[in-house]
Amino acid sequence: MFTGLIEKVGSLVSLRKRDEGSVLAIAHEPWNEPLQPGESVAVQGACLTVTKTAAAQFECDCLEETLQRTCLTEKKPGDAMNLERALRGTDRMGGHFVTAHVDGVGRVRGIERTGRDIILEIACTSDVLDGIVAKGSIACDGVSLTVVDRTNAAFTVHLIPTTWEQTSLSSLQVGSPVNLETDMIGKYVYAFLRAREGNAAGLTVEDLRRAGFT
Repeated sequence: MFTGLIEKVGSLVSLRKRDEGSVLAIAHEPWNEPLQPGESVAVQGACLTVTKTAAAQFECDCLEETLQRTCLTEKKPGDAMNLERALRGTDRMGGHFVTAHVDGVGRVRGIERTGRDIILEIACTSDVLDGIVAKGSIACDGVSLTVVDRTNAAFTVHLIPTTWEQTSLSSLQVGSPVNLETDMIGKYVYAFLRAREGNAAGLTVEDLRRAGFT
């Protein structure tokens, strides 16, 4: 479990094939408490298991499912990578509950500055949009953000300068891919309601839509 509050921004060293699989290597500034093999780290919003560590680098094995579901294969050596270690039970809970299980990849449609803030418009597929509501939470490349507006093809988020400057989001351009994870609670509610759709005795997704909840 993660919070979407980025702890470090590392950089991609390599993504290479090995033994019919793929290995991701990330360089980073040293942690106060060194990474340990076997622990989970969210890399650009994707939960990966550390398999090997060095003073300023770690490696993770990547499932084919992870590579197909995320935009990690579109990254190049030197690209900035958001990093967050798994949440401990005693940690403060900022951001929102993030599993780092990416739902899909969006594309930046627009970047706009209004005063000091940055507005990102991100287009994504309908199956991802179904889990997004205005004023709800979303993780973009692992960063916990609040959805401001939602249309039938895209959504917008507003970033304060600190979030923009201290995460990999500052490297985004129009057309850039973004790993997206919708709100965990919303996904379970939506799946439950879809399963009950057509049951006249129960609440349906259409009921919520008419009431303005989706």
